[in-house]
Amino acid sequence: MVYGVETEDTGLHPDLSTRFDFDSIWGTALNRFCVQAAVGQPLTVYGKGGQTRGYLDIRDTMACITLALENPAERSECRVFNQFTEQFSVNELAELISKARAQQGLKTAVSHIPNPRVEVESHYYNAKHQHLLDLGLKPHLLGDTLLDSVIGKVAKYADRVDPVLLAKPSVSWRTGGNEVWKKYSRQGGYAIATTELVRPGYSRVKAAV
Repeated sequence: MVYGVETEDTGLHPDLSTRFDFDSIWGTALNRFCVQAAVGQPLTVYGKGGQTRGYLDIRDTMACITLALENPAERSECRVFNQFTEQFSVNELAELISKARAQQGLKTAVSHIPNPRVEVESHYYNAKHQHLLDLGLKPHLLGDTLLDSVIGKVAKYADRVDPVLLAKPSVSWRTGGNEVWKKYSRQGGYAIATTELVRPGYSRVKAAV
């Protein structure tokens, strides 16, 4: 999963900002946690919280591609690059955010809620990503950059967050969309409802950071 909202180039002008989704359809657990923390809501972990994925800072995405291009494979050689630098469970993400905010003197609660998704909540995950590091990748690690790269940006625009998108998941994989999903879909703006978080005025729907 790629996280972060800004690169050296996109930071040059607000119009280059990317979207920041935190709802239960398009948003990621990391984005949702950062927004929940910014507005004082508990971090809502789905189920047991053992769901684990690989993570990559958006600034390292192009660096990975560049390294692969600048170091081509030998003739007839097949190489596979797993493009991530760290792996975290959902529980570990919640703990990282809680610790980052504690450094600022802020308390953050964590709440486990019934999982609206159909997935294994605790599983084996041990993907390897050494090849890009061997080529010279110097990764931005989440624990080192979380405050600046994500939490700081979200907190700046926390007043634009529509808390209804955070109160509970708007879609269940078993039963479909609930009243929150229906509200935004009728407005014709659910897919862009969270874009306001980083691109003021971009969306008709007043919502997120």
